[in-house]
Amino acid sequence: MTTQRARGPRYVVQGGTVLRGAVRISGAKNAALAQMCASLLTGEDVVLTNVPAISDVDTLGELLTSIGASIERSPNGRLRLNARGVNVFDAPTELITENRASFQIMGPLLTRHGFASSSPPGGDVIGQRPIDVHLGGFQAMGAKVSRQGERFVAEAPGGPGSLHGARVFMDYPSVSGTQNVMMAATLARGHSTIVNAATEPEVQELCHLLNAMGARISGIGSQMLEIEGVPELHGAEIAVMPDRIEAGTFAIAAVMTGGDLELQAAPVAVMDALLAKLRATGATIEACEGGLRVARHGAIHATSFQALPYPGLATDLHAPMAALLTQATGVSIIHERVFDNRMLYVGELRKMGAEIVSTGSSAIVSGPTQLHGAHVRALDVRAGAAVLLAALVAQGQTVIDEVYHLDRGYEHLDDKLRALGVQIERA
Repeated sequence: MTTQRARGPRYVVQGGTVLRGAVRISGAKNAALAQMCASLLTGEDVVLTNVPAISDVDTLGELLTSIGASIERSPNGRLRLNARGVNVFDAPTELITENRASFQIMGPLLTRHGFASSSPPGGDVIGQRPIDVHLGGFQAMGAKVSRQGERFVAEAPGGPGSLHGARVFMDYPSVSGTQNVMMAATLARGHSTIVNAATEPEVQELCHLLNAMGARISGIGSQMLEIEGVPELHGAEIAVMPDRIEAGTFAIAAVMTGGDLELQAAPVAVMDALLAKLRATGATIEACEGGLRVARHGAIHATSFQALPYPGLATDLHAPMAALLTQATGVSIIHERVFDNRMLYVGELRKMGAEIVSTGSSAIVSGPTQLHGAHVRALDVRAGAAVLLAALVAQGQTVIDEVYHLDRGYEHLDDKLRALGVQIERA
């Protein structure tokens, strides 16, 4: 599988394009994946609309069908999921390791069926993804958790529906941990409180879906989530929120190229941290009907930032912002506070002429530097976005290998860029 991917599609990008026009922002990857896992909590249909056509959705769909769920997908982004037929509770390792969100099937399977088994989550190689917060939450609700070889096994001693409410403290506000424990708590007997819960918009959207399914969750958007367990959940329908990371990537592209873009359906209300930093670099930003307009006409100013849990600047925008700052006048300092190996993009940008020094979880970017075309790799989803953004302003042609990573998080990315004037081919 690795060999096949290494020889897979690549992007060939001609630099020097100024992006202009309008682009519609797709549904949020991180919201859609969690909501797909939530379908395991009921035997009735869960319908998601505005689901992005990305490979992470495909691989999670394969995982769900492998354990007995049925999925109907329409070309217009509508996904109908039904978990009535789920009869396998040991998630296939080869599918779990494709996608970090896949570990979030553990909570729903455990609370509804009394048993769940899975390998550790996969996805990008951007650092450790401790799952202690997941497993600790399950244990607090009465589950017996063990390690059997490479797999984690969680059992409810009393069988399906026997978990009990508990007060769960998260060592850190893990998004996936909060979501996994919260889903388990929806069918637990009694009251649960998650302390130091993640507050990301995607977590809030999962809460809204669960409540639409009959759950009783309050404190949404705060670090104290309160869940009153119910005997069962039912089907529901919800639209996946627009992707704030995709919107941020295109906003950065507009600033980086000195362009002017209308981001249709951009979720402006949850993008404060990024927009503040883009304004600091010299961008002109204004809300427009149903979205956002981003432009830049003067020089790019250096600025420093930290990647933090929401409402801070999202870690998923760290690498794209670093690409932008290679074109800024002065020295910018970046601190990564979420993942311990988010710096994979640094070596690739340096191949293109960027002046970046990484020191542990921080990076120092000096600019502006004239970037030049090179042969680089998309080492993870967001590192791939960084080198693609760099290719837009580089002199000459850039070849980007391993773009399957970009396929995991961005819907029809090359088509969207082409419509904005970029010379990009998928080879």
